Amino acid sequence: MRQRISFLAACLCAALVSAPALAQSDYPNKPIRVIVPWPVGGVADIVLRVIEPRLRQELGQSLVIDNRPGAGGVIGDDMVAKAAPDGYTLLFTSSAVNMNIAIGRNLPYDLERDLLPIANVAWAPMIMVATPSLKYKSAQELVADARANPGKMSYASAGNGSPSHLTVEMFRDKAGIQAVHVPYKGSPQAMIDQIAGRVDFHFVNSATALPHINGQKVQALFVTSSKRLNVAPNIPTNAEAGFPDMQASQFEGFFAPRGTPRAVLDKVSAAVNKVLAMPDVVSAMAPYAVEIDGASNPQKFAAMMREDRERWIQVAKNANIKSSD
Repeated sequence: MRQRISFLAACLCAALVSAPALAQSDYPNKPIRVIVPWPVGGVADIVLRVIEPRLRQELGQSLVIDNRPGAGGVIGDDMVAKAAPDGYTLLFTSSAVNMNIAIGRNLPYDLERDLLPIANVAWAPMIMVATPSLKYKSAQELVADARANPGKMSYASAGNGSPSHLTVEMFRDKAGIQAVHVPYKGSPQAMIDQIAGRVDFHFVNSATALPHINGQKVQALFVTSSKRLNVAPNIPTNAEAGFPDMQASQFEGFFAPRGTPRAVLDKVSAAVNKVLAMPDVVSAMAPYAVEIDGASNPQKFAAMMREDRERWIQVAKNANIKSSD
């Protein structure tokens, strides 16, 4: 009898040990919820929706995109940080996760502890746009106007501490100008008022900006890129515009809650890279002028995250930007 009990106990222990491994090898066996802490139409949302059909096929399960904007991305970030670490709730967001740290925002989670990098998907350059009625022929003309009228010019952003906000602050620091900050809940909302002429200029990611530039609703002054965009070759680079040190592309990538099995992270990362190499995905990304990564993994993404964070911490320090919360 004692031998039988020992045998059953051993079987139970073996089952408990093998269950997580079995679950990981079977992953995913149900739909995956991907939280995007930005509005529909923002760059993270656009990029994710481009790759979603192919990623769904590669993983064999549906991806349920759940937009949860607010508080500079913190609301959605925190939802994932506190989710079950089983691979069925992921985060897709941008450099904003680093910028929240750069401005000293009071976060309900610890980025390095609670959110695990999976894979970077792409970098989106920022384009400086202005209201067409102002008729600036270059960024230097805007700078001259701002210097002649200090504090009278206004600029939009996707929110305090957002990529668009800190990119303008980088620009203001290098250009030596003053301007009034008008924050919005996201890039699409900021663009609405930019088109209406309620603000004078702002920096917006290429995916959101290009349709409006092509429609001549806003005027592009330069792009934060080392080379001109293939889909918009008339837009000068930051160096050509007179700002050679303005490298301000934002990453767009996947994260998972702390404790998510490494096998799950690796499986999602491998699937993402395979999808990004597909010709139809490359073609679908092209109109948005984002630079596809395609070689990212948890280690590389984590290292890139640290470099990106240090850069934005320095920008926030130079501009003396601090969160009010």
